[in-house]
Amino acid sequence: MMFAARSRRRLLAAAACGLLVAACGHKQQWDLDDVSSVLPALRFNLVDDSGAKVDAASYAGKAVILYFGYTHCPDVCPQTMANLAAAVKSLGAQADDVRILFVSVDPTRDSLPVLRAYTRAFSPQAVGLSGSMSEIQAAAKRFHVAFNYGAKDKYGNYTVNHSAAIYLFDRKGRGMLIGSDQSPPQAIAHDLRQLIDD
Repeated sequence: MMFAARSRRRLLAAAACGLLVAACGHKQQWDLDDVSSVLPALRFNLVDDSGAKVDAASYAGKAVILYFGYTHCPDVCPQTMANLAAAVKSLGAQADDVRILFVSVDPTRDSLPVLRAYTRAFSPQAVGLSGSMSEIQAAAKRFHVAFNYGAKDKYGNYTVNHSAAIYLFDRKGRGMLIGSDQSPPQAIAHDLRQLIDD
């Protein structure tokens, strides 16, 4: 999607500049794109699919994958979630050290029970997040996620155009990596292992 490409280019360009002033130290070998110099720390105020208010501190100690999408998405979202679920499942016992946070950009249709059923269908480590439109927009803006709504058809159905990037954070909530709906599960799992073990 064009939103994803635009956001990805901005983050990668900034990351390339950041590399020029990066300090010496242990060099991780990442499969996804290292944007640790520009990706902000995990921060949001939302509600999880059980109805509890959550923020970044709710997931402290876990490696986090953040993804913005919606449950009525016909292709990109289910494919991305399937890839993320496969990556986490491949970690075996370490899977519980990871959370997949799926932030709905369609709160009108994505009720909390719908979000819960959708995310758990992919992975027990997946959690659906929602909130007011202003809360969702604030979280999206922080991570350069764009979304807008298509016209409704005669049945009231509509699509939501949205960025397709995935963001990975370490156990301390520091922004580390960016991927996309095309990132293979093996690459995601490779980087998650390093985030867990670091």
